[in-house]
Amino acid sequence: MKSEKEKMLAGELYYSMGGELAEERAITRNLLKKLNVDLYGQPEEQGKILRDLLPNCADDIYVTAPFYCDYGYNIHCDEKVYLNFNCVFLDVCKITIGARTLFAPNVQLYTAGHPLSAKERAEELEFGKPITIGKDCWLGGNAIVLPGVTIGDRVVVGAGAVVTKDIPSDCVVAGNPARIVKTLDPADAP
Repeated sequence: MKSEKEKMLAGELYYSMGGELAEERAITRNLLKKLNVDLYGQPEEQGKILRDLLPNCADDIYVTAPFYCDYGYNIHCDEKVYLNFNCVFLDVCKITIGARTLFAPNVQLYTAGHPLSAKERAEELEFGKPITIGKDCWLGGNAIVLPGVTIGDRVVVGAGAVVTKDIPSDCVVAGNPARIVKTLDPADAP
């Protein structure tokens, strides 16, 4: 029989309110308090906390506090990823972020979801679907990416956009729901 954590990581319905998952979230909340409050303005000390909080990210990830996540270990970042103020990553499933991707303030990545069935919600069940964001992307302020979305390389997501479905490489998307408003030249890649 699968544990609730195994169900969570597999994208199945799971119960998050007790046991191992609650304990792991408590550890994460303590690390976030150190990052966002206790060590605010101390970049060297914050860097040490980030290595504990985000063990699957490159050492040169840059996070401007405050930052929020559920677990941290489900976030995988390549080099030179930048998160501006107030990003929220609900990482009940894997979040993969390519190199040199930039996040403006208040960007939110939600791998977490709740069932449409009121009965299942009443049983406090939830699920997750992974999010993948390519390299050299830029997500504008207040952009939201929903569970299960893949965003290609070199994509620009306009401020306030809500990304509800996969986005191919080399385009600009905007709106709610986000839609392609411009194609970009792939020859512009670094």
